[in-house]
Amino acid sequence: MANSRRGDPVVYVGALMLIGLMLGPVLYIIVGGFRTNSQITTDPAGLPDPWVFSNYTDVLTGDTFWRQVGNSTIAAVITTIGVVGLGVMASYVLARYRFRGRGALYALFAAGLMFPATVAITPLYILVKNLGLVNTLPGVILPQIAFGLPTTIIILVPFLRAIPREIEEAAAIDQCSRLGFFWRMVLPLSVPGLITTGILAFVNSWNSYLLPLFILNDQETFTLPLGVQAFASEYSVDTAKVLAFTSLSMIPALVFFSLFERRIVGGLTGAVKG
Repeated sequence: MANSRRGDPVVYVGALMLIGLMLGPVLYIIVGGFRTNSQITTDPAGLPDPWVFSNYTDVLTGDTFWRQVGNSTIAAVITTIGVVGLGVMASYVLARYRFRGRGALYALFAAGLMFPATVAITPLYILVKNLGLVNTLPGVILPQIAFGLPTTIIILVPFLRAIPREIEEAAAIDQCSRLGFFWRMVLPLSVPGLITTGILAFVNSWNSYLLPLFILNDQETFTLPLGVQAFASEYSVDTAKVLAFTSLSMIPALVFFSLFERRIVGGLTGAVKG
C-alpha cells in the first residue's frame, strides 16, 4: 500500500506532462490567433497583449472558410453513412452466416487495415480520373468509404456475433424474416458499435488530407485540411491570421471527438468483449 501511494504522484505528474505535450501546440495555435504578427515576432511564446479578435472575425466573416466547412461536412456525413451502412450489412453476413470462404473474406478485410492509402494513391487517382470524378466530392467520398470499411467490419463483427442465437430462433418462431430480424433486433443491439464506427469514420474523413490533395484541384471543392494549406500559402506573411484559420478548422473535430469520447471507448470495449 505504501509503495502504491508513493507511486501515485509520479503517475499523475507523468500524465500531466504528457497531456501538456499534447495540448501545448493546440493551445499555442488558438492563442496565437489572438495576437498580431509583431507580437509573434517579438515574443513567440508570449500571451496576447493586447488581445486581437480581428483575425478570427476576418476568417468567420469570409466566404472561403464556410464553403470549406460545408464541403468537409458533406464529405464526412456521406462517408459516415456509407461506411456504417455498408459495414453493418457486411458484418452481419460475416458474423451470422456460415458459408465457404467466410474466413478468407474476413481476413481480406482485416488485411485492409495494413494497406495504407499512400500505397494506393496513384492507381486510385487513375481510377477516379477514368470515372470522371476528379475535382468532385464523390471522388473523395467513395475511396474514403472503401478505406473505412475494414475498421468498421473488424469492430462490428464481434458485436453481431455476440447476439445470442436464441433471440434469432425466437424471432423465426414469430415468423420474423431474416431481413426483419436484422432491422428489428440486430441494429438496435449493435448501436454502441455503430456509434463508435460512425464517429471514427466522421473524424477520419474530416481530417483527411492526402486523398483530397490528389483528387481536388479546384478551390471551390476544397475541404478544410486543403483550405488550411491554401490559406497558409496565400497569407504566408500574415502568421496570426493563418493561426486563427487553423484553430477554427480543427475546433469542430476536437469538439465532436470530445463529446463522443465515451461512446468510442464503450464501443471498442464491447467489441473486445465480443
